[in-house]
Amino acid sequence: MKRSLWILAAGALLVLGSASPAVYAQNSQQAKMTSCNADAKAKSLSGDARKAFMKSCLSGGSAAAAPNSQQQKMKSCNADATSKGLKGNDRKKFMSGCLKGSS
Repeated sequence: MKRSLWILAAGALLVLGSASPAVYAQNSQQAKMTSCNADAKAKSLSGDARKAFMKSCLSGGSAAAAPNSQQQKMKSCNADATSKGLKGNDRKKFMSGCLKGSS
């Protein structure tokens, strides 16, 4: 009797252990979908442009490139503001315009 309970418990652990990687992969994919969806919405994409963006983002294409380009823009604008000696509200206005691409 003890042996059959032991085998049953071991079998249950094997089943639960094998299912968990699929759950983690699904959650990872859901997180990626949520992130790509938010990026597409922020860029106001629709129709074929949105489809192309989502395909690229979900495959790892533009999702990795977008933050790097934003980081580069932030570094560049920050360096420009520092070299101009801007502080306070003037710096905020400059940074806002620079990051939007208007200055």
